[in-house]
Amino acid sequence: MKPKVYIDGKDGTTGLQIYERLSAREDITLLLIDEAKRKDPAERAKLMNQADLVFLCLPDAAAREAVTLIENPATRVIDASTAHRTAPGWVYGFAELKAGQREAIAGAKRVANPGCHATGFLSLAAPLVALGLLPRDAALTCFSLTGYSGGGKKMIAQYEAADREAALSSPAPYALGQTHKHLPEMKAVAGLDTAPVFIPIVDDYYKGMSTTIPLHMSQLRGVGSVEALRRAYADYYAGQALVTVAPEAPGKVYANAMAGRDALTVLVDGTDEAVTLTALFDNLGKGASGAAVQNMNLMLGLAETAGLKL
Repeated sequence: MKPKVYIDGKDGTTGLQIYERLSAREDITLLLIDEAKRKDPAERAKLMNQADLVFLCLPDAAAREAVTLIENPATRVIDASTAHRTAPGWVYGFAELKAGQREAIAGAKRVANPGCHATGFLSLAAPLVALGLLPRDAALTCFSLTGYSGGGKKMIAQYEAADREAALSSPAPYALGQTHKHLPEMKAVAGLDTAPVFIPIVDDYYKGMSTTIPLHMSQLRGVGSVEALRRAYADYYAGQALVTVAPEAPGKVYANAMAGRDALTVLVDGTDEAVTLTALFDNLGKGASGAAVQNMNLMLGLAETAGLKL
């Protein structure tokens, strides 16, 4: 029998993207709620408890509440909100993060899907800490450029309005008060003692993300050249289908270069004195819905890349 899957919050940006990836799949049965009842807790609870796996594509408070509606011990959950990313009992849904993470996701009842900016930061910082190349007490800076779809329906409407304000045509750094909701997972999952100084930037394009960590080579241990650092990343991600390392220094990147794909590319550039580490991916792909579908595939024992665009 094909596994039954339900998306709670299908009409949001992440939910719609998950639905697009699943709607044509023949290896699962997608449970759909009557549109007239999509906010009815009883109807939602009925479908969640019928499902083998539920995606929660909801605001944080609503996601926490939704979990309490699940009484079926066999129902497994992938939460796309921030609510459970550092919560006890939840597995962090980044399969390539470290040895054993893929297996942990596959066996989990509750998986927290990573944040988009966090995905970029962790793909760069976590390997350095895990390999002992970066000390846990390192003081890092990170900036991350995203398309406006990362802000959800309200921001999309603002950017696509015919009478929008002129300022929206320029890049906009935000969350400058260092309280961005992804910071707790960036610190905890990377294994750092302190969160990075983080500068997210939204710009006038629909989707795509470029997350960068600048480093002095003197901040690292055991590597003395940009080539050695690139090799360290290549070895760390060897054999991965969805995370790869560019073999050459790009010199220049466009943040929407991976738009429409569910993979992530790590780029290492710079000199033997100073380097820039960049993760290039789609904020709606590996940064959200693509990662959620990858996690679903693992949890249901399906081909890991099924329904994804590499």
